[in-house]
Amino acid sequence: MNKIVNDFSITVGTKNGSGSSTANNTILRSIFKMGIPVSGKNLFPSNIQGLPTWYTIRVNKDGFIARKETSDIVIAMNPDSFAKDLASVTPGGAFFYADDIKQPITRVDIAIYPMPIKSIVKNDPNVPSDYRELVGNMVYVGVLAQVIGIDLETIRAALTFHFKGKQKPIDMNFNALKAGADWAATNLEKKDPFQLESMDKTEGLIMADGNTAAAIGSIFGGVQFAGWYPITPASSLAEALNDYLPVLRKREDGKHTYAVVQAEDELAALGMAIGAGWSGLRSMTSTSGPGLSLMTEFAGLAYYAEVPVVVWDVQRIGPSTGLPTRTSQGDLTFTAFIGHGDSHSVILLPGDVYECFEFGWKSFDIAERLQTPVFVLSDLDMGMNQWMSKPFQYPETPMDRGKILWEKDLEEIKGNWGRYLDKDGDAIPYRTIPGNKHPLSSYFTRGTGHDEYAKYTEDSGIYIKNMERLAHKQITAKQYVPAPVLHEKKGATVGIIAFGSTENAIFEAQAQLEQENGIKSELLRLRAIPFTKEVDAFIEKYDQVFVVEMNRDGQLLQILYTEYPQYATKFKSVTYHDGLPAAAKWVREGILAKYEPVSSKQKTVNSKQTKAKKIAVKAKAAPVTSSLKGKKAVKKTAAKSKKK
Repeated sequence: MNKIVNDFSITVGTKNGSGSSTANNTILRSIFKMGIPVSGKNLFPSNIQGLPTWYTIRVNKDGFIARKETSDIVIAMNPDSFAKDLASVTPGGAFFYADDIKQPITRVDIAIYPMPIKSIVKNDPNVPSDYRELVGNMVYVGVLAQVIGIDLETIRAALTFHFKGKQKPIDMNFNALKAGADWAATNLEKKDPFQLESMDKTEGLIMADGNTAAAIGSIFGGVQFAGWYPITPASSLAEALNDYLPVLRKREDGKHTYAVVQAEDELAALGMAIGAGWSGLRSMTSTSGPGLSLMTEFAGLAYYAEVPVVVWDVQRIGPSTGLPTRTSQGDLTFTAFIGHGDSHSVILLPGDVYECFEFGWKSFDIAERLQTPVFVLSDLDMGMNQWMSKPFQYPETPMDRGKILWEKDLEEIKGNWGRYLDKDGDAIPYRTIPGNKHPLSSYFTRGTGHDEYAKYTEDSGIYIKNMERLAHKQITAKQYVPAPVLHEKKGATVGIIAFGSTENAIFEAQAQLEQENGIKSELLRLRAIPFTKEVDAFIEKYDQVFVVEMNRDGQLLQILYTEYPQYATKFKSVTYHDGLPAAAKWVREGILAKYEPVSSKQKTVNSKQTKAKKIAVKAKAAPVTSSLKGKKAVKKTAAKSKKK
């Protein structure tokens, strides 16, 4: 039997509320501490407890840590999902189960490992009877560790981290775990090929979830107010603020420099945050799709009244309540045009845990610079699950408070200013904030029609001028939002555009497409809307651009159609929307289903067109168009350049 080292998936089937989280995270962190690339994903139901839940761990020496659709090792602890768990094991895989589950096992193509969980825990006098079920989870960790080679010292380190050095729970859990490992060493013969061996590929990295990263980034960015209302999967972001603010924002006199307020609903939460933003505080809220729907009215107010505020939307699958504990990228088009009227949102799109941290502080800079709401779209998979990341670093750049006038400024300009007057041509007016003592600093904020000096008006011409200025902010925003990340590939013939947590699945799919199908591709991962010049260049470069996203209707594709109608025929939609985290399989199959092989003749034509475009640019000619007139213009320009 050939060993399979550091390249397999593990699935643990338990009941929701059974206390298996500590055990599963211990496995994950122990493998990480062995230096092996790993990721963990919790698939849990939306009830409080009782229904089946699964935790999946992906181990891959090459760093492919997206969800794997197959299960190589399955640990079954739940009678209700036992048959399903047994059937899910890949041929040649391994099946561990609690031996008090008396259900038939008919498969002969996998390794079977029964575990006497209850008897091992019952025989330990140090485990109180009311803790036996919780600590029993540690027995399967010990058995698994013995069979596949998880180092027990890394497990002890993981438990020490989890219990924050509290010796009693560390010892109680480790002893149960050690008992499971000892039993397995004596009673089980290894029959499966899976093995862990230490590596050094996680050196210098940390493990964190996106919601915690976002909270810490927001604190580093100077958050002063957060209004929120509980909703899965965003609640842990606000909870992390409550955890870390008292630690990271301490004053010697003991006074708080922040406020985190749980509102009566999502609309109130955003209303409070807008009020705080208007008063000059760095303010935010966090929610998910249903909560964002309730926030629509106030989002429009902040856009029109030009109040900076940050909204974190940790997406789950919808519509309506949908599947509240499943992931999605389904809020994009709604967020892009949120409000009842002509509005365009500034949206940040983090692609990993580190960018959740980075956009935590950067979103405040952008919101205050542009004087507008900034929406940060994460998702459940990124927000609630554990990911490897480089360590978080305190921002090196000073805070950008934007165009604020203080007493000295107003004195110099002799009070000659208007709250909605664009003096610089960038569509961003100047503002004052409460506390400015200059007598000419005040203005009346309103969500109704107003002129450049914040005076009420219903004049149609003034309204049009104001709305055109607000639209122009999107152009100004392009110089402040983060540019997309281009993953270049020499010899690529097709392009892929995506955003958010799909990146790891796409990396793996790209490798498979190249190795097994001979298709080389280049990935552009978007990090913001409005789109920047890098997006223009990427789309122009390829004849086939696959737009990969986790929703039914291709929402990113819809926005690309709106922004780039001239390239509409290039775009090909690859979507998936079952609520599970992205996997390489559906990305690859989706691309293959719509891929059009490029003939050698077409390659020659493409090469000639590219050459003509370069000549046209050098000669400052009109851009190539799909019309016959455009093609003739390029040929004529190219001919002139050749004569020169």
